[in-house]
Amino acid sequence: MRLLIIFIAVPLIEIGLFIQVGGSIGVWPTLLIVLITAFTGTWLVRSQGTQTLVAIQDSVKNMSNPSEPLAHGAMILFAGALLLTPGFFTDAVGFFLLFRPVRKSLMNIIWKRLKANNFNFSPEQTHQPQDSDVLNGTFEELPSDDGLSKWTKD
Repeated sequence: MRLLIIFIAVPLIEIGLFIQVGGSIGVWPTLLIVLITAFTGTWLVRSQGTQTLVAIQDSVKNMSNPSEPLAHGAMILFAGALLLTPGFFTDAVGFFLLFRPVRKSLMNIIWKRLKANNFNFSPEQTHQPQDSDVLNGTFEELPSDDGLSKWTKD
């Protein structure tokens, strides 16, 4: 229901803003502003997206939690979509999402609402030397009726 309201309200807001701004400054300056915000937004999204991609790669390389850089990347992607959509309201929301403190506060609000199970990963438990083809384990041989054995792990 909320999405339906958003899909109805946002275009109505955009149409109203286009009428107000276009009536005040004219059609061509209004279209010029829309084009300038699209190009500026694209440039900002590209630069911040590159920085976020580096942060994601670093977190994966360092075996740390990549959820924060991934959330930043998703919000930057959403900001880019909003900035490419013609309109003043969507441009304003898109530009606000490009500010790191705004994204951080939105993530805090979303993470407070999320409930996740605990996940622990210890690289020491699963690490094996690169050149080793030996697997350590235990087994127990169980007799079967057909003469074949079945293997289980302890």
